[in-house]
Amino acid sequence: MTLEPLTIGVCSWSLQVKNVCELKGFLDRLGVSVVQIACGDPHHAAWDEGDRLPEAARAAGFQMSGAMLGFPGEDYTTPQTIQRTGGFGNPATRGERLERLRWALDRTLALGLNDLMLHAGFLPEPNDPDRKPFLDTLGQMSALAAAKGITVAFETGQESADLLRRTLDDLKCPNLKVNFDPANMLLYDRGDPLRAVEILGPDIRSVHVKDAARPTSPGAWGEEVPLGAGQVNIPAFVEALKKIGYRGPLCIEREVGTQQERLHDIAHGIRVLRECLNP
Repeated sequence: MTLEPLTIGVCSWSLQVKNVCELKGFLDRLGVSVVQIACGDPHHAAWDEGDRLPEAARAAGFQMSGAMLGFPGEDYTTPQTIQRTGGFGNPATRGERLERLRWALDRTLALGLNDLMLHAGFLPEPNDPDRKPFLDTLGQMSALAAAKGITVAFETGQESADLLRRTLDDLKCPNLKVNFDPANMLLYDRGDPLRAVEILGPDIRSVHVKDAARPTSPGAWGEEVPLGAGQVNIPAFVEALKKIGYRGPLCIEREVGTQQERLHDIAHGIRVLRECLNP
């Protein structure tokens, strides 16, 4: 089923759900029917349904925009810990994470999807000796995904838009795209999200709508806040997406607070987005 352009959705992990029935109930409560769904690696963000997740999700009556993969062992305690443990950044874990990717590609197809989102890890700068091995790994990932007809979208934030643009241009892999998260660019203090939309525009495949404030001290996290309360400028962000011709869904992500606090903030975010789309 084709999604309407700029349809408002939610990221499943933001709702802290454990099973499909609970997810469907929260989506109904929020008045949305689109979700970017966690793959549910058995060792990371698992679902009660286990191997039956794809069947249960397809039968649940909501629409899925794509699947999200997180790797076991990723540590978001500080920017420094995620730099060491995120994505394909650590050469010692690249082999096992490519195996996890193989599993996620099959799970994506079983869900009836052809888009998989993930954090690639901190991209090495052009003069870094690890850049070629890192990009070779991303090339392997692209080939594995292409063989199954899947597009992989890297989530923004851990690098500048200019570095991600150069990396995509260097890779020359048509099935590697961008999952754009404007708040991550603020949380990691990696540049202006609105300028980044212009730089990455042709390759923005999906969007996480999230808001944040930049860190107040070097090497610390910024602060994630409800939509409209941070420095993204959500109305301008939506207009920037329209300007580049983005027609995919707008999936709200909220990663702090209790489940009820997140529900409250996501409901607020839905209202903010509706006002932006229908001023």
